[in-house]
Amino acid sequence: MTGSPLRRFGVASQHLLADVGRHYLLATKVAERVFVGPWRGERVRLKETLVEVYRAGNESLPLVALISVLVGMILAMQSAYQLQQMGAERLVAQLVAVSVTRELAPLLTAILVAGRVGSAIAAELGTMKVSQEIDALTVMGIDPIGALVVPRLLGLMVAVPCLTLFADLVGILGGCGVATFLLGQSASGYLMDSVHALQLEDLWGSVLKAFTFGCIIGLVGCHQGLETRGGSGEVGRSTTGSVVRSIVLIIVADLFVTALLYVRH
Repeated sequence: MTGSPLRRFGVASQHLLADVGRHYLLATKVAERVFVGPWRGERVRLKETLVEVYRAGNESLPLVALISVLVGMILAMQSAYQLQQMGAERLVAQLVAVSVTRELAPLLTAILVAGRVGSAIAAELGTMKVSQEIDALTVMGIDPIGALVVPRLLGLMVAVPCLTLFADLVGILGGCGVATFLLGQSASGYLMDSVHALQLEDLWGSVLKAFTFGCIIGLVGCHQGLETRGGSGEVGRSTTGSVVRSIVLIIVADLFVTALLYVRH
């Protein structure tokens, strides 16, 4: 019975619930520091937050731009191949604009940030944990959650939506380039069709998804770092776990937000 599938399932479920509980506890602590802390006279770490916004946002711009423009071009070529068979190649602009804005830009941006920034956060905090730097902060009377977690989480909550809006624009321009040089469409006509295809709900939905993804990346990265135990070898496992968990949770959250925004029954 020790190795039975039912027992393994029970143990895995127990570990999963415990992990969810630890994430929830960290989220409540962060919310307390953000919304209640300033009223109790706790320091607002604006400078540290802006540094995290710059690190997560500005330094990720080249990679996000490259991936977004390539995805826009690929999507335009793939959709044009199918739509030309039906004589509806004018719909390429609408298809690219809606697909990039609603889904591809927020999802790909979040995955890139999770791999680049989320892993770095987990590695930083994990290294501090195993080298007892976090314990030293506690001994000195400095709250590790307020000093280390809150600025990183707020930075991602600001940076990821900004990067997503940038990715929306670049992805549409990438499709415009393909339509102009390969399909013979006018750039102005393509951009006008893209604007007419988009609704305000699409932009707000893109920002809402990005904000949710930023929360997930920051929370998971900080949790994995703070939960690191043992030596330096565990830091690598925490970093890998941060990326894997973030991507899985991002896709799950994407499903729920998409259902909330676009499914009408």
